[in-house]
Amino acid sequence: GTALLRFLGSDLGARRSGVAVSDLSVTIATPLCVLQRTKSRRVDHTALADLVREEEAVAVVVGLPLSLSGAKGPAAEAAIAESEEIATVVGVPVHVHDERLTTVTADNALREASMRAQARRRVVDKVAAAVMLQSWLDARASRSAEQSGGAS
Repeated sequence: GTALLRFLGSDLGARRSGVAVSDLSVTIATPLCVLQRTKSRRVDHTALADLVREEEAVAVVVGLPLSLSGAKGPAAEAAIAESEEIATVVGVPVHVHDERLTTVTADNALREASMRAQARRRVVDKVAAAVMLQSWLDARASRSAEQSGGAS
């Protein structure tokens, strides 16, 4: 049968990084946890590496905060640089994926679930990570469909 793959998604924030994980069928992303940022990137990246091991993830997808025009601004450059650092610590490939609308999407979804602002702030990072990872999984699925000649 096919090997089970699990991907970890991380939405890097200044104060908190949301983390999400894909299910074993690689179709659904679920919020996992929120990592508080420390003063040390090494510590932060090691915490992510621990999750990669625990979840047996084969790759990490890092949210890339492009500007709305799709340009790579300083935030995107910083995310790319950090994803390269993360790759040296986690020991699995690290991909970057456009996450322009994820926090907005996540916040709106939680708002519709009529969650109070305080509660929303606690979970929005990991939900945003799940939205970003879901978007990457969907793109990955459509890429593999195209490669197999479009036959589902």
